[in-house]
Amino acid sequence: MIRILQCVNDMHRAGLETMLMNYYRNIDRNEIQFDFLTHRPNPSDYDDEILSLGGKVYYAPRLYPQNYPAYFKWMAKFFKEHPEYQIVHSHIDSMSYLPLKAAKKAGIPHRIAHSHNTSIDKDFKYPLKQLFRFELPHVANHYLACGQDAGKFMYGKRNFMVVPNAVDAKHFYYNEEVREAKREELGLKDDQFVVGHVGRLSYQKNHKFILEIFREVAQMDASAVLMLVGTGEKEEEIKEQIKELELEDRVMMLGNRGDVAELYQAMDVFILPSLFEGIPVVGVEAQFAGLPVLFSDKVPTEVKFSSKCQSLALGAGPEVWAKAIFESKDTERTSSYQDLADSPYDINNSHNILENYYKKLLNIK
Repeated sequence: MIRILQCVNDMHRAGLETMLMNYYRNIDRNEIQFDFLTHRPNPSDYDDEILSLGGKVYYAPRLYPQNYPAYFKWMAKFFKEHPEYQIVHSHIDSMSYLPLKAAKKAGIPHRIAHSHNTSIDKDFKYPLKQLFRFELPHVANHYLACGQDAGKFMYGKRNFMVVPNAVDAKHFYYNEEVREAKREELGLKDDQFVVGHVGRLSYQKNHKFILEIFREVAQMDASAVLMLVGTGEKEEEIKEQIKELELEDRVMMLGNRGDVAELYQAMDVFILPSLFEGIPVVGVEAQFAGLPVLFSDKVPTEVKFSSKCQSLALGAGPEVWAKAIFESKDTERTSSYQDLADSPYDINNSHNILENYYKKLLNIK
């Protein structure tokens, strides 16, 4: 059996983590197993499922600059104790430089960098992240990306392979009964118009603009409700803005949820005005759910496979976005998915991509 070490920040319910789990659930686990090296001290949402599927979860020191000496010491000891890993696959964008550097020093032959974004968060590690992005080719020897734009951003002119951010499409197909039950559970009336967003409460997802957009929508439709799903470092800031805009009774902050597929059913339109994205998994899921989807022009167009999608410029302003949202109000929701059946974003079409890739690296037929 091949054991692949997947390097992540953590395994909470978020985009790349969900993508990884979709592939993990569908590979032949008699031949390939995923183990996960996380960089958080506490268990994550998916840890129990990983263990149930035969995987292992390890907790490495956090990637703070002051931790680097201790981190590399820990990693050297880890690889010495785990000679079974011939492939290390890292998903933390430019920060992948650190685990892959440790893997190279330990003599791991196959070191995969996987790009999931088209920009870098501007936090206190931003200068280091930029440096690591340019240093990444010195420690990685294989390159993957969620899309063309993400690959070009991270690797420049180097060759890379695209691995679709695939989901289990049938889990998201529209179902009227599920919609009615979920809306009743959430206390939503039949005639309430629900604008939905799923994403980490972070700079990248642009919640400040989401709230400005919804303020305009709320003025156009007295029944409109904004549903925000996710947690993150901007939570208190977002709550404060909701108060300032006097939208406390119109915004539902649902936190991290395990029923996201059902929440899509309860929505009427999905918006993703992100400042940057790779291929957003939530945008894929929302399309399979039959929702009209409004992406910002910073989201790569390759994510769009449904006729109900459109892109809007961030610079167009909240009024333009609100008008487009309101115009989508009467979009028909249907359980028909004929036009989506062949999408590479359906895990049933793409589940063997990683499995075959790993086997090829190790010359296994």
